[in-house]
This record gives sequence, C-alpha cells and structure tokens, in this order.
Amino acid sequence: MSNQTLSITLFLVFVFATLGITYWASRNTKSAADFYAGGRSFSGVQNGLAIGGDYMSAASFLGIAGIIALSGYDGFLYSIGFLVAWLVALLLVAELMRNSGKFTMADVLAFRMSPRPVRTAAGVSTIVVSIFYLLAQMVGAGALVGLLFGITSDAGKAATIIVVGLLMIVYVVAGGMKGTTWVQIVKAVLLMTGAALVTLLVLAHSGFNLSSLLGEAAQQSGKGEAFLNPGLKYGTEAAGLAGKLDLISLGLALVLGTAGLPHILIRFYTVPTARDARKSVIWGIGIIGVFYLLTLVLGFGAAALVGSKAIAAQNKAGNTAAPQLAQKVGEIMFGEVGGTVLLAIIAAVAFATILAVVAGLTLASSSSFAHDLYAHVFKKGTATERQEIRVARIAALVIGIVAIALSIPAQSLNVAFLVALAFAVAASGNLPAILYSLFWKRFNTAGAVSAIYGGLGSAVFLVFFSPVVSGKPTSLISSANFAWFPLENPGLVSIPIGFLAGYLGTVLSKEHNAAKYAEIEVRSLTGAGAEKAVPH
Repeated sequence: MSNQTLSITLFLVFVFATLGITYWASRNTKSAADFYAGGRSFSGVQNGLAIGGDYMSAASFLGIAGIIALSGYDGFLYSIGFLVAWLVALLLVAELMRNSGKFTMADVLAFRMSPRPVRTAAGVSTIVVSIFYLLAQMVGAGALVGLLFGITSDAGKAATIIVVGLLMIVYVVAGGMKGTTWVQIVKAVLLMTGAALVTLLVLAHSGFNLSSLLGEAAQQSGKGEAFLNPGLKYGTEAAGLAGKLDLISLGLALVLGTAGLPHILIRFYTVPTARDARKSVIWGIGIIGVFYLLTLVLGFGAAALVGSKAIAAQNKAGNTAAPQLAQKVGEIMFGEVGGTVLLAIIAAVAFATILAVVAGLTLASSSSFAHDLYAHVFKKGTATERQEIRVARIAALVIGIVAIALSIPAQSLNVAFLVALAFAVAASGNLPAILYSLFWKRFNTAGAVSAIYGGLGSAVFLVFFSPVVSGKPTSLISSANFAWFPLENPGLVSIPIGFLAGYLGTVLSKEHNAAKYAEIEVRSLTGAGAEKAVPH
C-alpha cells in the first residue's frame, strides 16, 4: 500500500469516527449551555485532556519540531514559553473565570460594566485572535498535504485548506461544544501516542543517549556547535539590538498570551465547579509538559536523521520536520514499509490535530459573535436560545470561509511563528482587560474598551508594518517593503500599550461601581451565583 493510499485511509477513518461523535453530540445539544459549554458536564480529567487537545496544535507538533530542526536551541524557546504560560493561566485566570462568567470572556467583563460597548470590544477581539490562530492551523494542513501527496502547486494546497475548513465548520455547526470536546479528547490521546512512539524510536536509534543525538544533530545541521547554543535565530550578532528585543517580545507574548486566548478561556466553562476548572488545568499542564519534552527529541531527531537541508527543501519554514522524521526513523528501524506506515500514522495524527484545534477556535469565535454581539449588543438581551444557537452556526460558517481565504497566501510562514502572533494579540488586548476586571476595584467600562482596542489595535497595526508582512523573502508580501517596525513579534510594545490604555481609560472616566466589584469579587473567589444568568 502506498504512502498516499495508507494516509488517505487512516485520515478517512479518523474523519468518519469524529463525524460520528459529532452526530451523537448534535442529538444531545438542545440548549445554549449544551452548545457553548457542553452542558457543563465534563470532569476535570476529561477537560484537562480536551485542553491538551485544544492547545497542542499544529504549531506545537509541526511548527516547534520544525524550528528546532532548523534553528536548534532557539527553537526550544517556543516549547518553554508555551508551557510556562499555563502557570499564568492556572494562578490568575482559570478558577476565577469559571466562577465569574457563563459562556464567554465578555460575560466577566460585562458583569460590572456597561455591557454593550464591552461585549462589542470583546467579540471583535475574540474573532481577530481566533482568525490569527486559525491561519497557523490551515498553513500546517497545506504543508502536510504537500509532503504526503507531492503537491507543490498552490491550487492543490488551497484545495486541502478548503477541505479542512469545511470539516471544521461541520464539527462546530453540528456538534457544538460537546462534539468539539470529544474530538479534542480523542485527538489528544492520538497525538501523545504518536509523538511518544516516534520519540522512543529516535532514542532507540541513538542508544537512548541524548548527548549522542544532540551531537549528531549539530553535525547534520551544517552549523556545528552553534546549533546547540543560543543566538542562531534570536538575538544574533547580525540582528543586533532588534534581534535581542525580538526575543524578549516573543517570550512576553508566549508567557502572557495563553491566559487571553478565547478558545482556552471558554474551556473553563465546560466543567461543573471551579475545583474541576483548577483540576483540568493541572491535568492539562501535565499532558502539555510531557508533550513539549517530546518536541525536543522530535526537533533534534529530525535535524540528526533527516538533516536541516532536506527539511528546508521540503518546506522552507520547517513545518514538515516531524512527518519527515517519522518516515526516516521508520525506514531505519523497520525498512521502507515501516517508514511508509509511520509517516501515514503521524500525518493522520497531524490532520487530527489540525481538525480538532480549528473546531475549537471556530467555536470560540462563533460563540462570541452570537452570545456577545448578536444576543446582547444587536438584540439587547431579547434573543431566544434557539435564535442565538442558529446565529452561532451561521457565524461559524462565515468565520470558516474567512479563515480559508486568509490562509492560502500565508503558506511560507512557520506555523509556530504564526501562533506566537496570535498569542501577542491576545496578551495585548484580552489579558489586560481580564486582569484589571478581576483584580482592580476602580476598573470601568472606558478602561475595558480602551484596553481591548488599544492592545488589539496596536498589535495588529505593528504586525502589518513589520517584516512579517513585507520586506523579506519569507514575508506575506515578499515583493513589497513597507516594514518600518523592526520586530517580528509586537508583544514588547503592544502588551504595555494594552495595560496603559486600560489604566488611562479608567482614571480619565468618572464611572465607578464599587458594589458590582464587591459582588464579582465574592463570586470569583467562592463561585456563589456563578450559575445565574449574566445581566443584560
């Protein structure tokens, strides 16, 4: 059986299995609580697995392995940043958000403020962040198919992106949060199993000697000892001060971004109690921590066995390093057939990863549009649950189409890098508003709106005028150069702007509601009244 036939077979098995889950979930999705929060019926362990499935995206599996394979030590910074970020989410956000809100991030913000402007800002921010994140997943899908089926044409990759986009729309429209969560749980188990299998084979090949593996990776990279030391990609001598600042900016975005990601925040509402929310984050950290340790072996293993040149030849951004490693180590250990089988398995797992994460992202953004913008801003709280769910499904379709259209020209960018941009946007706009709302008594409507629009606007503005969009061969618009902002990640500038804008908006406004703050403080710490409807 050829690579293509086996890969398609495994992929179709997963797709039909998940479509079956989605169909089952659709028959059990009757209320808004079912669609948005899975009926709050998931245990801490189940939600922890789903968090892992939602978080360990194509950026983690494909992007990080690729960056490590091409840039060595500097690539592992992504793994560290993504993992440390969960401590911020655990200590500052998870339990308090579960107690304070109902379905979306905006429920927390709108509780003590004027709801319409706050929900509008939160809805816009959720959709923008989700689309940035969706780009990364779609780009990963295009890279995978290019490797598996030898598709090099833009039309072929575009067709793949369209298929993935349509599947994610089906998951969300039909299954809601219940279907999406179970798809994420299945995907988390498959991804951990596949990554662990390849890691064990790579370590067995090197005699379970990590030092030997690193030495071989350095030799095959063509960069020698520099491959194992910091400074190959970030903070290089050639980049000067801008390179060092870009590294700090990336670190800030990765560590602070998770606590502001909409598709992660809505996961805290799927459990029955705050204790389960805390437990699910601890389980999530454990699963994610083990996975990121595996990416170290996957990345350096790809550099050692496949070689940086061969990886870059297949995909300049390194997004195919993990599947290439699976094929190579399979051939070494089990012959050509083994390589074919292992490549097909890892490719199917990667497809599963992409489908599960894009479903979660689409659900977060469509839920925010329906619950925050449609129900509370446009309809002023008069919409029925049936109307709200119908609008959420229509929004999922529209957002999916937009994500498909934007993903096609972004094929040259590394998917982990694209996700880092989403983290920067989330940390700049959402995080200041959430933290101020939970911990600052004086915070008000003007502050929340200023924080979200100030952070979000500055992040998107700086990205547009950065080397990400123009001025480099790997930029989105490689033929033009209007990049005057030197950093590829805007976090170092946009995150402080978000916090400053929130502060200035608050102190320059006379609005202040001490009674509402006292109420949300009690609710966030104790969970009292958490199940009540959020005021319109």
